[in-house]
Amino acid sequence: MERSDDTAFLTSLFDAAVAAADPRRVLAAHLPDRPPGRTVVVGCGKGAAQMAAALEEVWDTPLEGVVVTRYGYAAPTRRIAVLEAAHPVPDAAGLEAARRLMRTVEGLGPDDLVLALICGGGSSLLPCPPSGLTLDDEAALNRALLSSGAPISAMNAIRKQVSGIKGGRLAAAAHPARVVSLVVSDVPGDDPAQVASGPTVPDAGRRAQAMAAAAAWGIDLPDAVRRHLETAPDNTPHPDDPAFARDTVHVVASARLSLEAAAEAAEARGVPAAILSDAVEGEAADVGRVHAAIAREVRLRNRPLAAPVVLLSGGETTVTLSGAGGRGGRNTEFLLALALGIEGLNGITALAADTDGIDGSEDNAGAFCDGATAAGLRAAGHDPAALLAGHDAWGAFDAAGRLFVPGPTGTNVNDFRAILIR
Repeated sequence: MERSDDTAFLTSLFDAAVAAADPRRVLAAHLPDRPPGRTVVVGCGKGAAQMAAALEEVWDTPLEGVVVTRYGYAAPTRRIAVLEAAHPVPDAAGLEAARRLMRTVEGLGPDDLVLALICGGGSSLLPCPPSGLTLDDEAALNRALLSSGAPISAMNAIRKQVSGIKGGRLAAAAHPARVVSLVVSDVPGDDPAQVASGPTVPDAGRRAQAMAAAAAWGIDLPDAVRRHLETAPDNTPHPDDPAFARDTVHVVASARLSLEAAAEAAEARGVPAAILSDAVEGEAADVGRVHAAIAREVRLRNRPLAAPVVLLSGGETTVTLSGAGGRGGRNTEFLLALALGIEGLNGITALAADTDGIDGSEDNAGAFCDGATAAGLRAAGHDPAALLAGHDAWGAFDAAGRLFVPGPTGTNVNDFRAILIR
């Protein structure tokens, strides 16, 4: 493979990973039998509109409902209403969307079916503060969580205790209708109760776990939220509640399946692929340094794998902000640390991107780098180490001309990382 082809090759692997999570390909195999009563659709997440459009193509009896997605992520639908709201910090549009979803499932009977289309991003898109809290309180909580560096499981343990819709509460409101949840997983381990904080999938987490998570990760909870956690009754739905006895959950797409599709695409092009893990967590820069060390070992010593090879990994890293952060996201932060770790080595090219098409605050999904990226930044008057310390990885790759901007993909199975070693 020629060097000029490396970026195109990595892009083709990203495309294969996204295609494996395309709702039009994966939904039909998981649909239930048509009910004797109504079919009502609810949903949330960055790919919820595309899931709704795909469902309309294959559902041959009447249906109705509403889903909410991020601003700019809507898709044309005929029977299912698509609302848009803010991500990652919730806004008033999200509050109204949450209320509308709850109204949509009210008054249903045992012959009715609720199809819940759930994917990543739904936690922010469905603010529903319980009694005593406000939208501003929930927005302040999200900002505290996002800057904490805590893993998604810890964040969601807290979110579920500060919500009137998450943690299975939407499904509880639909009882006695049957709820079938179709989940595109963006969480390490693919626990459907963690995706979008599980509005239709209860788990056994309780208030004590939420407080313990906040303490363990040093999360600076807003005062009103802390008081709520300390004093409000713990009424979290439990999985054993008879209200959920007829409900079913299907993970229809995940990082694991997408990485396997990318590996198959690489091997079809004659490049062996190694999936390191589909559930990588931790600080993005630290994960980048570890990946760089592995890539260096392969490039210099042909161990633990022999080149040529492409290293694949997924999961969800985090970025702990210290003071004011620059523009960027976890994938570009990972990649800038990787670029510094492989500096000076020929034959290594990498792509890191979010499979929903947006990484952080700008319009890029991620970026590319190679062994010359860090030196190139210095030659252009930029200090890559300082940009990394200031969490301005977007600025680094914008200056280098290596941003990856595919646009919204219509799905979300979280981080995608591919390192080609020639």
